[in-house]
Amino acid sequence: MIDRAGLAEFLRRRREALQPADVGLPRGARRRTRGLRREEVAALCHMSADYYTRIEQERGPQPSEAMLAAIAQGLHLSVAERDHLFRLAGHAAPLRGAAGEHVSPGMLRILDRLDDTPAEVVTEVGETLRQTRLGVALTGDASQRSGPARSLGYRWFTDPGTRALYAADDHEHLSRLFASGLRELVALRGRGSRAAALADDLLRRSPEFAALWQAHEVGVRPRETKRFVHPEVGLLELSCQTLLDPDQGHRLLVYTAAPGSESHERLQLLEVLAGRAV
Repeated sequence: MIDRAGLAEFLRRRREALQPADVGLPRGARRRTRGLRREEVAALCHMSADYYTRIEQERGPQPSEAMLAAIAQGLHLSVAERDHLFRLAGHAAPLRGAAGEHVSPGMLRILDRLDDTPAEVVTEVGETLRQTRLGVALTGDASQRSGPARSLGYRWFTDPGTRALYAADDHEHLSRLFASGLRELVALRGRGSRAAALADDLLRRSPEFAALWQAHEVGVRPRETKRFVHPEVGLLELSCQTLLDPDQGHRLLVYTAAPGSESHERLQLLEVLAGRAV
């Protein structure tokens, strides 16, 4: 059963403990509210301020698991805090570890400070969970994808348009990379895993993937430089730095260009274009 009083109190305490800078928001002048405002939390959680306010006021329907997951991310809750939130709302706690999609508060704090850099948080099967503004401008809005198509490796073999974003000379290596990586994950996580489900689906849908799978190649690793072909700014040769969250199996990917290079200039142009799109 939902504990409305406990849920409301927990949310108020967590909201009041956060400052705008903690979640990548400007503080603004004449701020009297302790912590975040309700409307700020609602915006971070991609829900209406009225819906969030009713929860804090012990009113409204029982929040769904999807709504609770959004609140947990918006309030930058730890995994333990997220689990507590779900239990207060009358739901079982979600999966932890590699199968989970809750991004850790530490990783979110880093991502919030990378507004002028293309960056994204991805799962081990290549599902983008969070992006910076420039990350969206570089690789597209991940929030528009659903189902298996959330995985870049899955889209690579099932959606021809995916490959247009990458330099043609890299396509053969990337095909081998995605197939090799998925095979390693299936061996690591087992036949009941999300990786295994993706592999089974791809074996049915993609002859190219089936041929690569049959080769049983493992150990293929990404190249030091990633080459993106953006439809507006052209070729971008970017280095990719990776930060790993060992508990959740998530990776924070940060894309940078060498100062003074043509790609650096094009990345600055991409930032201008992203600003216009806001």
